[in-house]
This record gives sequence, C-alpha cells and structure tokens, in this order.
Amino acid sequence: MPEINVTPLGAGQDVGRSCILVSIGGKNIMLDCGMHMGYNDDRRFPDFSYITQNGRLTDFLDCVIISHFHLDHCGALPYMSEMVGYDGPIYMTHPTKAICPILLEDFRKITVDKKGETNFFTSQMIKDCMKKVVPLNLHQTVQVDDELEIKAYYAGHVLGAAMVHIKVGSESVVYTGDYNMTPDRHLGAAWIDKCRPDILISESTYATTIRDSKRCRERDFLKKVHESIERGGKVLIPVFALGRAQELCILLETFWERMNLKAPIYFSTGLTEKANHYYKLFITWTNQKIRKTFVQRNMFEFKHIKAFDRSYADNPGPMVVFATPGMLHAGQSLQIFKKWAGNEKNMVIMPGYCVQGTIGHKILNGQRKLEMEGRATLDVKLQVEYMSFSAHADAKGIMQLIRMAEPRNMLLVHGEAVKMEFLKGKIEQEFSIDCYMPANGETATITTNPSVPVDISLSLLKREMALGGSLPDPKKPRTMHGTLIMKENSLKLVSSEQALKELGLNEHQLRFTCRVQLQDPHSDPDTLHRIYTHLKSVLKGYTIQHLPDGTVMVESIVIKVSSSAEDSNAKVLLLSWSYQDEDLGSFLSTLLKKGLPSGLC
Repeated sequence: MPEINVTPLGAGQDVGRSCILVSIGGKNIMLDCGMHMGYNDDRRFPDFSYITQNGRLTDFLDCVIISHFHLDHCGALPYMSEMVGYDGPIYMTHPTKAICPILLEDFRKITVDKKGETNFFTSQMIKDCMKKVVPLNLHQTVQVDDELEIKAYYAGHVLGAAMVHIKVGSESVVYTGDYNMTPDRHLGAAWIDKCRPDILISESTYATTIRDSKRCRERDFLKKVHESIERGGKVLIPVFALGRAQELCILLETFWERMNLKAPIYFSTGLTEKANHYYKLFITWTNQKIRKTFVQRNMFEFKHIKAFDRSYADNPGPMVVFATPGMLHAGQSLQIFKKWAGNEKNMVIMPGYCVQGTIGHKILNGQRKLEMEGRATLDVKLQVEYMSFSAHADAKGIMQLIRMAEPRNMLLVHGEAVKMEFLKGKIEQEFSIDCYMPANGETATITTNPSVPVDISLSLLKREMALGGSLPDPKKPRTMHGTLIMKENSLKLVSSEQALKELGLNEHQLRFTCRVQLQDPHSDPDTLHRIYTHLKSVLKGYTIQHLPDGTVMVESIVIKVSSSAEDSNAKVLLLSWSYQDEDLGSFLSTLLKKGLPSGLC
C-alpha cells in the first residue's frame, strides 16, 4: 500500500524551529525552516543531517514551502539554502516574501553585529536565498513538476500567513503552519476547502486552551494599562514587528482617542513605518472592515503612537512602549525590560506565547531573579501580566478546522507533548481518525488508500435513473454495473453496448448453467407447473413466466425439467442465467435443492 512519511526536524512535541519533512508519492517536501528562540548554539537550527550527511539538499528535496514570516518558521532559511546548500524552489506568499528578508536581517544584526556570533548567515546570503523564492497567490494551484501540485489558503495569524494543500496523484497533505480561526481587528479567520486530505498537519500551540471572549480580554488589557499609567508607571509590551503589534496598536489608539489620554505611546523605531507600508501594499490580506474603510481612513496611521528613541526609556513619567522581539530573548524589548524591571510601579504585559529558555518564559513562570549575560543578576520587581492576544488557534479552533477539511488522519506539531497528548485523545474520540504526534527525528508513517477517479457516462446514469434508482448521494457509496474502459490515461464506466461500439467488438452472451436433482413423482410438465406455482408464491415482485416451449423464466433465468432414464421420479432441473442475475440464480438453485412443498398442484 502507498505510504506518506512525516518527520519533524523541528516543532515535534516542541514550539520553535518549525521544520517538517514530508515524503509523499516519491516527492520530498520541506515545510517551514525555522530557528529556535530558546537556544544560542547549533540547536537553534533544525538538524539537516537527517536528510543527508554530506552533499547539498537540492538532490534530496523537491521543494521548500514557508507558511509565514515569523522567525520560528523561516529563520533558518538562509542557513539551509546558502550554508548547507539548496538550489530548488522555495514557495511563500507575496507578503511573506516582502517581510521575511527584513526580519532575517534584523535578527542577523542582533546576533552577529551586537553579540559577535560566528557560524551565522550574512546579508548577502539572505539576498541570494530570496532569489530562489517563487511567490504564491491564494487559491492558485501551482504545478511544482508534472506530479506535484500545491495550493495556498488564508490562515489569518499574521499578514501573508498561509496553509498549504500538497497533492501528488490521489494522495494529499494539508499543512496549516500557524493559523487563527477567529477574525480580529485587522485580519480575517483561516479558511480551507473540504479537501479531505490523507493527513492534516496542524499546529497545537494552545492544544488544551479554550479562550474566553475576545472582548473581555481587550477590556482587561486596557484596564491594566490605564491603571499602570494612572499611578505613574511605565508599561512595556514586547511584540513581534508585525501581527499582534498592529492588533494592540489599533486597540490602544481607539482607547486613547476615546479617553483623551495624554501619556505617550511609542513603537520600536523604523518598524512602524515598514509595517504601515506592507499593510497598505497588501491590504487585500486584511479583514473586510479595514478593506472597506481604507480609502477614507487608513487604520494603520496612528495619531497617538510615535516612533521610539532609545533615550526615551529614561524619561520620567508614565508611558507605553511596544518593543521587539516578543519573547524578551534579545533586542530592544530586553534592553528596556532590564531598565524598568527594578520599579514595582512599572508593568510588562506579555501578549503572546513564549518559548522555553527565553526571559519571557522565565518571568511568566514566576522567576524573580534572572541570571543575565556576564553572570549579573536582575531583580524583577515590576508587575508581570500575561494576556493571550496570541493569533494561534485554540483547541476549539483546531477542532473547527478538522470539521472544515475532513482529513483521514491527523498529525500534531508545534506544541507541548503533554498538551498534545490530551488533544490527540479528544480528536481520536470525536472524529474516529488516527492522530499522530512524532517527536523531532521520529517518522510517522501513514498508509493511504488512494482512490482512482472514474468518469461515468451520461447514458449509464440515465439508465440507472430509469430503473427507478434514487438520485446519487455523493457521501454514500453506490454500486453501478457497467464496463470499465481506459482511454488516454483516464478511466470511464460505460454501458456494455457503448463499450462494444467504442472498441469495435461483437457481443457474446455469457450464461451460467447449474443442474439440480429433485425427487417428484409427477410427469415432467406437471413438475414444471408445480415449480412455477412455488416460485410465484415465494418470489414477489419478480417477472415469472411459464412459456409454451416447456420452460419457466424468472427474469433472465431459464428452468427446464427432464426425467432420469433409470428412475422417472428423479428429475434433473437445468438452470441457466446471465451474469447480471448471478445472485438470483444462486438463490433459486439453493431453493430448489430443498425440494417442492407437498400440496402444490
């Protein structure tokens, strides 16, 4: 039987470093190529030696697909293509292609220029890598080669995020990347066809969470920010440059306007302008409300939110600062956090998921003494709040997507093992499908039952309807009798008459014959009449005829009677039928073997 193999090189029972290898129909596809934010050594990149110990990856991969621009999904791309070696096509949407190199360069600057790390990609490598990118449009089927085709669907989550449907022959896989089933202030909800893939590979970041109402969360967020400002505190909101940042900026901008607040709101320099530029450029990827009002008012041009300068962090008085990155693992958000951590009036609000090993993860788990670089200890006195504005699907959203796509099997990635195990049980119980959750380096093998598409001729369907059959239900199997012919690599079910005509053949009648021994003291004609009477009483709704030539016909079945030369009471019944009435012929031979009931005239 055909098989699909799925091996996570990253994000297997883990969040971060997403990289999933799929082998389907003789094709090898890499889904995402991210880096882990919790490591600063070789472990930050996926282990590409799993694919090959030496040599370039081009010989082993048919294509690479990037779901969106977050670094845990695309951060290892220049390392993989330029340092390990891959020259094949890299597919991503237009917004991802535009934003990805900016975030890669920002991260390279932090890692190489500021921290002085080696064994990292260069600016030129990022440019060379992006030259290999083939942009994808939503709902457009792209033919990678003669057999492999891919199609992108809207995933919500961040600008340009896409789920992808991969098809080779009759086998298919859907990879979700990160997605959100709930529309928000600037993006729509994820959507996919009822494509019934062999495997749905889904993220499971919030595998056991069912989020409360979004309105309640927004109200709590605004209340906490407002209270902190009122008591003269500073509020730090670590975010990634695009995504939740815009969502929360729209929320605070509206609140500041309504409440007529004067405390300044700042955003990391440079990134607001870039973000605005890309949201204008890719306005079709935002939600309906923003698209409709865009001409009158651009939601991404903020009156109350100004560009941040490093010196502002030391200014007296209250302020709100959006700073990158979102997990406090490096960059400006970490620098500001170090300055503000010692004052209990201040507050840090973590609006999204934090990977293990990052400062964000440590403070959310209650750590109040942090060991920083150079063995310095940082006392955390400011208030730490977690408010999930994360754009990942929760458990309810994951179940919703399964109902939408109707997969035959499920595979979970991008989540924590214990939570995944719980969700796996729920999926298997509710949908009666197998669910897999391989760890990094483990391979899940899924056996597929490929369906062979067959066209049915119109005349055969009309004949079926004329016989009184109900209209076909696409969800229920239906038995059709006909002749299967193959023409120009496609199969067609036609009536036997049409098949003979198309193939230029003569018709031959094939009949089955069966002998049945019967004890009956009557003459042959009387025995035949008794058989006719018996069958009339047993077979209601069938055409039964006693013909002048000394035979009985039931549909296409002919019954003749003859006596044995040695014993006139021993009758031999000869039954003959065409292949269409094979079931009825078998039934009659079994019935007549039991003999005729007494009392028949």
